[in-house]
This record gives sequence, structure tokens and C-alpha cells, in this order.
Amino acid sequence: MGFCISCGQQHQNGIRFCRFCGSQQPGEQLLARLRQEAEHINFLRLQAQALAQQQQQQYQQQLQQQQFNQNQYNQQRRW
Repeated sequence: MGFCISCGQQHQNGIRFCRFCGSQQPGEQLLARLRQEAEHINFLRLQAQALAQQQQQQYQQQLQQQQFNQNQYNQQRRW
């Protein structure tokens, strides 16, 4: 099942014109290319999310290390 590119109504795959608004629908070649582009965009989005998570983890580790170092320094000053 597909959706009209103009009105958004659901229709059967492979139709040339929307039965609700009459607008011409994209051909199968264009749809295949758009699906491929969408998959590529989704892949890039997942990569960006993974990189952001990795950077967040590195930041948290750095913050914990700084807090540990500060605690060690404070303990040494007490002696």
C-alpha cells in the first residue's frame, strides 16, 4: 500500500493517478530511488546517533575522572 503524494490518502501500489484527488503519482523507478535514499538517510542517522552516544560516554568518563582527581587532591591536602 502506498500514499498519495498530494493528499496523503492510502491507495494500491502501482497506480498512476490518485482516486481521491486525481494527482499523478510517481513511477516505480522514482519510488525505488526514493526508498534507497531513505534507507541511506536512515543509515546515516543511526551512525550519527551511535557517534553521539559514544561522545556522551567519553564525556561522562572524563567528568568522572576529573571528579576522582579532585577528590584525590582534596584528600592529599587534608594530610
